[in-house]
Amino acid sequence: MATISSPKDEFARYCVELLGSLGPTRSRRMFGGYGFYVDDVFIALIFQERLYLKADDATRARFEQSGCQPFVYEGGDGKSVSISYYTAPDEAMESPALMRPWARLAMEAGLRAAAAKARKTVKPRAAAAKTKTPAAKRAAR
Repeated sequence: MATISSPKDEFARYCVELLGSLGPTRSRRMFGGYGFYVDDVFIALIFQERLYLKADDATRARFEQSGCQPFVYEGGDGKSVSISYYTAPDEAMESPALMRPWARLAMEAGLRAAAAKARKTVKPRAAAAKTKTPAAKRAAR
């Protein structure tokens, strides 16, 4: 059975190619667009045929200085919500080589976000063991 590719699919494949210079890159459909992972780190998304790269406090200024626009959507209450993703610079969309420095910034932000999330998810058993007093530890033996 033949499958028909949509323009969205073609654009997603092109974005995988652009981001691929950092390592194994995969895309996944989500929220009417696509999410992009490099080495299982979430670094970018497509929404309405625009590629947005992950940013954080350490990288946001670079994106803003280059005229990149933040990802903004309308929340349930009608207010605009901005999250830490910025459009890729136009020239970066031309080739993997031109995208590489921007993709690296997104990867760095993604790695920091993953590390922060890992620090927040402490296993309850490990946390309980850390809070026991030496006397309580002896009694538990």
